[in-house]
Amino acid sequence: MTSEPPLTPADVEAVARAAHAGRTDKAGRPYAEHLRAVAEGVRRRGGDADQIAAAWLHDAVEDDALPETWLRSAPLSRRTKEIVLAVTKRAGEPPEAYAARILATPGALLVKEADLAHNADPARLAVLDEATRTRLAGKYARMRALLGLDGKGAETARGSR
Repeated sequence: MTSEPPLTPADVEAVARAAHAGRTDKAGRPYAEHLRAVAEGVRRRGGDADQIAAAWLHDAVEDDALPETWLRSAPLSRRTKEIVLAVTKRAGEPPEAYAARILATPGALLVKEADLAHNADPARLAVLDEATRTRLAGKYARMRALLGLDGKGAETARGSR
């Protein structure tokens, strides 16, 4: 346990923005725009402070923007850390195992739902070439189905905070 004061929401945002500084998404936009959109999506869906913090950090370990050792020792709630690790894809991991970990981690589904919603935003996908757009749309739809977010049952699944 760290003796540092916990990171404030503004601190978490600043750390995430700094960690992804200079990075862009597939559409060439600053990566921080995606992080902001996911955090805002979590807030709009009724997410709490732990989930919003996890939304800002959701790609940090996966994208090697921050090492997992930083996350584990950071002055963040245990729940925030667990959510970030749950939504962090692991090399070679089957989508079914990834989805199962998200579903087994309280609060993680809401963060992944907001991430998928922004990733699959038609305006974002429209700027990509057709092959990439088609591939990503299929990938996101499959993950939504694995997570029970494809319509029926989504409200029940989302409620597990």
